[in-house]
Amino acid sequence: MRRGGLLHAELNRVIAAMGHTDTLVIADVGLPVPPGVPCIDLAVLPGTPSFSVVFEAIFAELAVERATFASEIHERNSALVALAARLTKEGVAVDDVAHEDFKRATARAVAVVRTGETSAYANVILHAGVTF
Repeated sequence: MRRGGLLHAELNRVIAAMGHTDTLVIADVGLPVPPGVPCIDLAVLPGTPSFSVVFEAIFAELAVERATFASEIHERNSALVALAARLTKEGVAVDDVAHEDFKRATARAVAVVRTGETSAYANVILHAGVTF
């Protein structure tokens, strides 16, 4: 048993198996999961667990070199705009694409982690970096 940090066994396995440039999606409750992409469904109730709680737990474990958001966050989700700014300050490259392009890009992910988040466009694609 782990002493702390990310406790979810399946999430730990996915993160440990990721290689450089592999992608992992953290999604709100409404983002469609493409056929063939594993879904780690954490949603329990609307809002539980929140995007931010799941993001912070995963971000603490995964070496991230880039994050991709839907460009619609700029009009509809100030919390994700703030997260993108924070990541940029921390040296993570940040880009955004139209939501339809974002959804197409999720088809290449190693997994989609579904949260209970119900705010608009609360999704991110994390691109794995390296630790050396």
